[in-house]
Amino acid sequence: MPRPAPSLPARCHPGSPLWPLAALAAAFLASCGGGSTTDGAATRDGEAAASVTTLSSSSADLPTAVPAELTARPAFHIAPVLLPDPGPEDAADPTASASMAPRSTAIDAGLATLSTRHLTPDRIKAAIAQEQQAPSADGTGEARAASVVTTYTPAQVRAAYGLPALPATGATPTAQQAAQMGAGQTIYIVAARHNPNAAAELATFNQKFGLPACTAKVLPASTALPLPLPAPAATAGCELWQAYATSAGGLTGTAPAYDAGWATEIALDLQWSHAIAPAARIVLIEAPDASVGALTAAVRLANAMGPGQVSMSFGAPEGSWGGGLESAFAGTRMGYLAATGDSGAGVMWPAASPGVLGVGGTSLTYTGAGVRSEVAWSGTGGGTSAYFATPAYQQSGLPGVGSVARRTVADVAMNADPSTGQYVAVMPQGGGAAQWLSAGGTSLSTPMWSGLMAVAGALRAQAGGDALGRPHAALYGTVGAQPASYAAGFLDVAAGSHGTCATCTARSGYDQLTGLGTPRAADLLGRLAGSTVAAPPPVVGSAAVSGLAGQPLSFTISVASANAVSLSLAGAPAGMAVSGTGVVTWAAPVAGSYAVTVTARDTKTGLSGQGTYTVTITAPLPPSVPGGSISGTEGVPLAFSGAATSVNPLRYALSGAPSGMAIGADGSVTWARPVQGTYAVTVAATDTKTGLTGRGTYSVRIAAAGSSTPPGGLSVAAAPWTGTAGQALTGTITVSAPGASWLSVTITGAPLGMGFSIQGTTVTARWPSPVAGSYALTIVARDSLGRTAQATVPVSIR
Repeated sequence: MPRPAPSLPARCHPGSPLWPLAALAAAFLASCGGGSTTDGAATRDGEAAASVTTLSSSSADLPTAVPAELTARPAFHIAPVLLPDPGPEDAADPTASASMAPRSTAIDAGLATLSTRHLTPDRIKAAIAQEQQAPSADGTGEARAASVVTTYTPAQVRAAYGLPALPATGATPTAQQAAQMGAGQTIYIVAARHNPNAAAELATFNQKFGLPACTAKVLPASTALPLPLPAPAATAGCELWQAYATSAGGLTGTAPAYDAGWATEIALDLQWSHAIAPAARIVLIEAPDASVGALTAAVRLANAMGPGQVSMSFGAPEGSWGGGLESAFAGTRMGYLAATGDSGAGVMWPAASPGVLGVGGTSLTYTGAGVRSEVAWSGTGGGTSAYFATPAYQQSGLPGVGSVARRTVADVAMNADPSTGQYVAVMPQGGGAAQWLSAGGTSLSTPMWSGLMAVAGALRAQAGGDALGRPHAALYGTVGAQPASYAAGFLDVAAGSHGTCATCTARSGYDQLTGLGTPRAADLLGRLAGSTVAAPPPVVGSAAVSGLAGQPLSFTISVASANAVSLSLAGAPAGMAVSGTGVVTWAAPVAGSYAVTVTARDTKTGLSGQGTYTVTITAPLPPSVPGGSISGTEGVPLAFSGAATSVNPLRYALSGAPSGMAIGADGSVTWARPVQGTYAVTVAATDTKTGLTGRGTYSVRIAAAGSSTPPGGLSVAAAPWTGTAGQALTGTITVSAPGASWLSVTITGAPLGMGFSIQGTTVTARWPSPVAGSYALTIVARDSLGRTAQATVPVSIR
């Protein structure tokens, strides 16, 4: 029986209750691209991806054939600005711009409305010409900037992600440097249609940024080329081989037709896979068209050519047919990487395949110094597959998640926001001067990760190891499942969103937007190569700690390290010590503020890291006795609480009390037979440890027997509050005041940072960043009828 169409938001339905498959595919292709090309129907600029819907069906319902009309689209974005030529500094030294700030370029207000999806230089130039013919909004004739685009050079991207510095232009790299550049490895760029300027654009890119030049050639037809290809020599340097594929996965001497969008995609893929792995061989396989069948055949051709990384910066909406193509991603000693898409939450093929590494996108911030910061890019794809079961590598150990219900993408991420884009050189179809663009999209992050995997393969080969192949088990198991390894190998991107679904916001640990995160390349490459030599020094947290003089203090330091560490303290007061497990203790703290430096030394590498803990010890305060007004009736037993707030045991006493009134060990005051009158009773609470005494006066008014008394009584109720240090805490206090026209609530003993609001007779407490410790709040309520009530709320922060 035919499979029902998936449920779509109302705006996605074209008017009929069920879409034919071709229409459904065209609608969902916006998840990875937009605009219009010769390969599929146009989509509206700015069109958002549909909400993620998980579907289920029996195996009997699943067709196996790929619809012939199903096409994929490239996943690139271009900022709406034409950049001037990059500076000349990198031409002689490929690391020169690494310490410089990236270029900032204003976008003219007239171009700001252009969609970045599949934008080409011709469309940008046409928009500029149109704007020049129109008067400006303010009548001055001058353009006004709408926003700013940041653009990074290869040196800046390599520095931001921790890749090794490249040797000087023209210098012969050492064997170690060659391995760090991907020597002896092959990257297959699979794309559709033809880019006649691919080699010239790459040569321009290399010359401008001081990258190694690539020798270029076109592969002959299959009959003249035995497969697999000979493995590249580690000393061969960069080679660019261009291969024209047939729809059946063979080689032909006839180039496919030109397409401006796919040509831009090819330029981006070649230039940025080479920027990350500048000594790797690159084989560009151009499929004759963008059909899923032709692109899959091109992947099979890469498998026949030999070991390497297959980079696929394209996508189509996943379907039940995807399982029938899994054998294309099972090549021996092969790795496969694909873009997750560029229209927000959504699942694309081939990224959703369990055999493919799905690459998501971020927005990068790097100034040329210090460390980078990243948030998830709002356009990045990702979600839970409706068709693929949970692969073994996602069934346990996902940081912060544990496991997922079905195959979930992304797996990893890198910069993809065109507003924090990267330089790409693009030439007109007939040749000529290159135009520099600021490019983004998950089609940018995908070739960069392909280059990174090629470098890992070269390092493994240099160490005598096997080919890396599909890297999922290593990334999720060797690195992601171990907290110290995960912190060292990945930057956990925990901010940003790409939709409104429950899982559409980045979080600590694994998430569908950025997967495990973005690479800390030095450490990650060392681990993928089977070596921990590149392990970074331990990372020690810093925090503020508070305590009371004379009260034992204890807190635990935070350390992330690949290996066991030894711990030491500097600047610690006398009596403070740290255990081997990171617990700091101080038996008898002395009032004051102390800056304690914690040093963690890696016992294997000798590297160390430091963090500072600011310890504030407050002098003891006398117990706080709230006092208040108490009402009663002659001859009716009276009881109220005179309990004080203190962390130590207290001793209570009364003064000014009438005959028969007494106070218990817990501060409760009783009077069995009250006598009419008004009395000023002082409760004294003495701290048995510090000797400090606090006092509070209660005005006790006893009405004559038979006089009118207010209905009901005033009461305060609140349960104990518990929380975790650093995690926001909310608590409520309920006051009952029947018959009262106004209410006053006084709270003492609240820790710094805790705030309160009152709505009616409910008091809400909020503490955005609790500090570990035990606290006691004293709540005293008074109302218009002269009644007083109080309660104590214990607060415990772990």
